[in-house]
Amino acid sequence: MTEVTIKEVSSLRELRDFINFPIQLYRHNSYWVPTLFVDDYHTLRKDKNPAFEHCEARYWMAFRDGKPVGRIAAIINNKDLVNGGLSALRFGWLDFEDDLEVSQALFQQVEQWAKERGILTVHGPLGFTDLDREGMLIEGFDELGTMATNYNYPYYPEHLTKLGYEKDVDWVEYEMFVTSPPNPTISRIADIAKRRLKLRSIHCKTRKELLGLAPEIFKMLNQEYAHLYRFVPLSERQVEHYVKQYFHFILLEYVPIIVDENDKLIAFAIAMPSFSRALQRSKGKLLPFGFWHLLRALKTEKVVDLCLVAVRSEYQGKGAIAILMDAMHHTFTDRKVIKVESNPELESNQDVQGQWRYYDRRQHKRRRCFVKSLQ
Repeated sequence: MTEVTIKEVSSLRELRDFINFPIQLYRHNSYWVPTLFVDDYHTLRKDKNPAFEHCEARYWMAFRDGKPVGRIAAIINNKDLVNGGLSALRFGWLDFEDDLEVSQALFQQVEQWAKERGILTVHGPLGFTDLDREGMLIEGFDELGTMATNYNYPYYPEHLTKLGYEKDVDWVEYEMFVTSPPNPTISRIADIAKRRLKLRSIHCKTRKELLGLAPEIFKMLNQEYAHLYRFVPLSERQVEHYVKQYFHFILLEYVPIIVDENDKLIAFAIAMPSFSRALQRSKGKLLPFGFWHLLRALKTEKVVDLCLVAVRSEYQGKGAIAILMDAMHHTFTDRKVIKVESNPELESNQDVQGQWRYYDRRQHKRRRCFVKSLQ
């Protein structure tokens, strides 16, 4: 067997090969959900992703006998500072065959770059921002993935451990089953909160109205997510990028918004019909039939993914989240949704997880961010 060779991605054609590598690796796996190719293509290109205003990135692929056997991305986010210095180099877009020589060669490249830049900690999987896929699956390998999350084989975390990486933080995910009528306890808490706090729940009537709210939504996101693990505030250009990329797919009835008596934004949630099966059928491509699969999912899918939820800090713990949940539950029952995927939430986030106790649910996945000191 020949030795593993590493090649850095340096052309758009090589970038396409980098993005497409998992298709062969997971071709017989029924749980893996591909990314939308165009999303990865724009995210990883310096001339397309506004995160490169403050980020640097390099990508490598591993080969054996001329065949691709692994890939990895390394990211330096110059806004991710602790005590005035860069806290860590990030790795992401990680995939490899079950061969320790392959994974070791990939991480040697990442760690070498970190040392060259004077960074003595490497962690991941993470992306450029908190809205990119993050975390490595360590439980739930026989569960269908989602559009927002990584899927990986069980041997991935085993390799990371052998290479000296340890747990930094975990995220958990829940599957919740939609009942009809909506949970009476949540409805009662929501009604009390509306009266006491003078709040009301609304839905935008037009996409133009939602787009007009987008800057305020992301401003609140920056404020309320600031304390979360590795969160870096989004710039104005990044907000524009995400709005253009995702807001045209959003169904208005899946975006409950809470405002106060002066119409100030207090809380919001964004949910979407699951694209998991549609992405599997299209292999992550929009053409020739990917658009059709995605549009069909928007109209007929009975599984919903929670994407973003935020409540202003002064209203947290006072029933505002119950208003969001009650509004979403009414929409879900109207649309005959059968279950909801929570997507990752930090295992330490007891406030959010406490809300799920009112529902028939199960914690079915867990993913991890690994860390290694190079000192």
